[in-house]
Amino acid sequence: MQVLPTVYLKKGKDAALKRFHHWVFSGAIQSDVTGLANGALVRVLNSAKEFLGIGHYQNGSIAIRIISFQEVAIDQVFWNGKIQKAYSLRQRLGLSESAETTTYRLVHAEGDELPGLIIDIYGQAAVIQAHSQGMHEAIPFISQALQNVLGAQLHTIYDKSAEALFSKEDKSQNTYLIQQENHQVVKEHGNAFYIDWEEGQKTGFFIDQRENRHLLGTYSQGKKVLNTFCYSGGFSVYALQAGASHVHSVDISEKAIALTNRNVQLNGFSEEQHSAIAADVMKYIKEVGNDYDVIVLDPPAFAKHLNARHNAVQAYKRLNSLALSRIKPGGILFTFSCSQVVDKTLFNHTIASAAMEAGRSIKILHHLHQPADHPVNIFHPETEYLKGLVLYVE
Repeated sequence: MQVLPTVYLKKGKDAALKRFHHWVFSGAIQSDVTGLANGALVRVLNSAKEFLGIGHYQNGSIAIRIISFQEVAIDQVFWNGKIQKAYSLRQRLGLSESAETTTYRLVHAEGDELPGLIIDIYGQAAVIQAHSQGMHEAIPFISQALQNVLGAQLHTIYDKSAEALFSKEDKSQNTYLIQQENHQVVKEHGNAFYIDWEEGQKTGFFIDQRENRHLLGTYSQGKKVLNTFCYSGGFSVYALQAGASHVHSVDISEKAIALTNRNVQLNGFSEEQHSAIAADVMKYIKEVGNDYDVIVLDPPAFAKHLNARHNAVQAYKRLNSLALSRIKPGGILFTFSCSQVVDKTLFNHTIASAAMEAGRSIKILHHLHQPADHPVNIFHPETEYLKGLVLYVE
């Protein structure tokens, strides 16, 4: 077994790890860590010298991310076991061999007990995104584990960690580990989507909205639908497939509009049924958003850190108040937040405030969240990040 540096915690600072939470904050550490390199594997002990876990060290507020609560060798066997465990869950969910849905999340960071690691599957391609230096340095092991577990199902592995670890503009360190394709057309509930993981946001697609897109279809038949922050048009395609009378897709990004049009055409719909508009969402709703039966608000994360939470809440309130004031009576609003620091209770209170400001009475029809291939670790509540509401607007 490897000989790893040992990090001791201050007295009384081991409670979270004993509850299997994966993070060690810098203020909990007693040891001098000035000589530790970012990404180093370390053993974590409490002040009584009891073993707590093995994790990746990184100079920052979250100083150690625990990848094992057992004292084991972090070798190829370890990584094979972790990937196999994650894959077995997706098999149990019916995702790994589905003909109707060929894209899913294989590893959801702490949700799969692998903090700092995201792996999404697009057909026969796996896209890896490491969010910590330690995970990035483990990618050769992770890539081999993917090949060991998925075998012939996999012919492309792309490491897309540069945006997460470095500057978003610096894509030079993104690389193919094995390659046969540089894009895929995948299916989701039978709908087709073009995935460009090299240039697309995140790993290429927002897989976490799969079941919420499917639900939108049940409210879209014969309705005029507005899909805001549309990105690649996922909600738009589902609405069209369900028989919406017309769908408008709005995003400030010209690239997003081009991708939305591509996906709409890929599914056989025409310009008579769909319009894509490159515009500021708030301005668009204010000027022309008063005749929609269904509106989707799926903005990017307004807050990634606690110190931005107040401003994020105000932004969610303004956006939702505007949409609620403009939607038709009897309309349906799908509204979301993917900001981890805005929890469900705060989000619900924000929407209530927005409804009061708009002077509209609303009823909650559904509480929405991420799908099962983005599992929530009960010991690590931060893994539950996506929250949403389906509202009936009187």
